[in-house]
Amino acid sequence: MRQLLLDLLPASPPTLDNFVPGGNGETLAALTGWLAGERTETSFCLWGEAGSGRSHLLQASGFAYVDAASDPQLASVPETEQLAVDHVEALDEAGQIALFNHFNRLKMAAGMLLTAADQPPAHLALREDLRTRLGSGLIYRLQPLSDGEKAAALAVQARERALKLTPEAIDYLMRHAPRDMRTLSTFIVALDRYTLEHKRAVTLPLLRELLHTPPA
Repeated sequence: MRQLLLDLLPASPPTLDNFVPGGNGETLAALTGWLAGERTETSFCLWGEAGSGRSHLLQASGFAYVDAASDPQLASVPETEQLAVDHVEALDEAGQIALFNHFNRLKMAAGMLLTAADQPPAHLALREDLRTRLGSGLIYRLQPLSDGEKAAALAVQARERALKLTPEAIDYLMRHAPRDMRTLSTFIVALDRYTLEHKRAVTLPLLRELLHTPPA
């Protein structure tokens, strides 16, 4: 994307409200209920392929967030009663021991551990005792949104802003903009702001201008 578009994109921190569930309504409801204290399990594990929204939900939880992909030893984990650990599959030996100890500490303190991985706990290449701990809690799979679900979500978001976005424009965005739903959603916000400020309708030339793509 060209710098103009980058400047337009608003800050959009992950929240439960701006997560587009698609076929993950049951999972989102279960997570929301667990976060609200409706369940007593110590841990909740979200698993699924890249782009399914795992990191979004962990960051939206409000828990202290640590990404094992960048901190495989979990050296930066604070002493907290609400901990979210992303990319559990990336933990090294020291990180696995640390997460095992954090799990036990949180269980004793009636705390909460939210984790995410690319596979369910039983299939992760982790210490057996850690796999057992993570497998004892709630485990839900996240399904990535289909292109149709993404397009439908963009259409709804555009209508909510009274932004006239034709099916052709949505198709163009799906083909040329970054494909993750969070970026697509923030682009709708930026597009709405840009068209209002410049009093321009949404056209394919306008989208090409913002996305810096050549005419077909």
